[in-house]
Amino acid sequence: MSTPIQAPAINADAVSDLQSTVLGWRHKAAPSSSQGRTVKDFLASAPHLSDFHTPLLTLDGTAVQYNLRRLAQWCRDHNVLLAPHGKTTMAPQLWARQLEEGAWGITLANLAQLRVARAFGVHRLQLANTLADPEAISWAADEAAAGRPILSWVDSVDSVRNLELILSKRHDGAVLDVLVELGGHGGRTGARSVEAALEVARAAGSSPVLNLVGISGYEGALAHTADAAGLAAVRGYLQQMAHLHAAVLEEGLYTPGAGVILTAGGSAYFDDVVQVLSPLCTPGDANGPAVQLMIRSGAYVIHDDGFYREISPLSRDGGTPLAAGMHGWARVVSRPEPGLAILDAGKRDLPVDEGLPEPQLVGLALGGPMRPLKGRITAVNDQHCFLAVDAGESIRVGDVVRLGLSHPCTALDKWTLIPVLADTDRDGAVVDLIQTFF
Repeated sequence: MSTPIQAPAINADAVSDLQSTVLGWRHKAAPSSSQGRTVKDFLASAPHLSDFHTPLLTLDGTAVQYNLRRLAQWCRDHNVLLAPHGKTTMAPQLWARQLEEGAWGITLANLAQLRVARAFGVHRLQLANTLADPEAISWAADEAAAGRPILSWVDSVDSVRNLELILSKRHDGAVLDVLVELGGHGGRTGARSVEAALEVARAAGSSPVLNLVGISGYEGALAHTADAAGLAAVRGYLQQMAHLHAAVLEEGLYTPGAGVILTAGGSAYFDDVVQVLSPLCTPGDANGPAVQLMIRSGAYVIHDDGFYREISPLSRDGGTPLAAGMHGWARVVSRPEPGLAILDAGKRDLPVDEGLPEPQLVGLALGGPMRPLKGRITAVNDQHCFLAVDAGESIRVGDVVRLGLSHPCTALDKWTLIPVLADTDRDGAVVDLIQTFF
């Protein structure tokens, strides 16, 4: 890999400066009482959940802290690097905590996200995508020339040639570090066979403007369940990654002197990634390069009450699972029919792509006492949820419902400001305000 300039993992001052953000109408979660006050001053007033309004998304501080430490320890126990996918949260405050817990760096998906990360001084970055846009290529080359290299992926000979075309116009000797991406039939990007990926590796390995430093992939695009068929598809794909790495090693295509990274692993199958690929890791010697395994789990820090609750390896392994770190809050605005309540939160506020919100509790006021609620969300509009309540449930206009949510990747992007509760079940004190940059 290119030799990077040594720097802190993230610019702590830039993250701290978020405390100076002035709250106002642009922050839909901010209560009107916070208008014109800085985040720091507002938090100093000891706000409580009851000071906010619905609809609302909150994070659970206890759960987030537990999840951060839980996966960090798991990675240490399995001798694997973690480069969490920052697109899940786009929250530099949370990135800083992931890096403090030992994350190698942050993974992102496009130029806009990379620029956010650099604005906050994130030093090690990986683009889990191919640089194809000329501006993005030039930006990454500028970073590399300045000693701030970024890992990116290539999945075709055409993508290699496109990089060469753009970089050949430069005269500063910028070289990009790339990994060859292996995909699978029905998946997303990635060469569709080991043979096709090996051709990409040959092109990248012989390019004067590229360093070939690894193999990459994403197994989560090939399965959506943890049943026998889903796990077989994942493991079969990971074996193909292993075969590709062996072929690249045999042909000596990796850039000499560069450490090699094998990277896969979202938040659903990272245990299988480690089981299949960790035996390929080596410390490096005269017979071959150092090889490290890197997972890119992103959803773990927030986790959920839906998709990841069911599929996370830490839920499936019989041990202690991750904790749900986000909740939705909505108020009953109408009881138009028996057995039906309409809530004031919808698709603009809550995620629905991996399952509808799950009613959990109901109470008379936000931040007040709550009791279990029997019911289900049957449909969601832009600004409303349809809550079917069981016979005998006493629920009135003005009541507040706490909702369990599925899929943090499509929850946080709906909010520029997210209150963090000390402990959702026991303490409604607001201890932080997370700012996102989607």
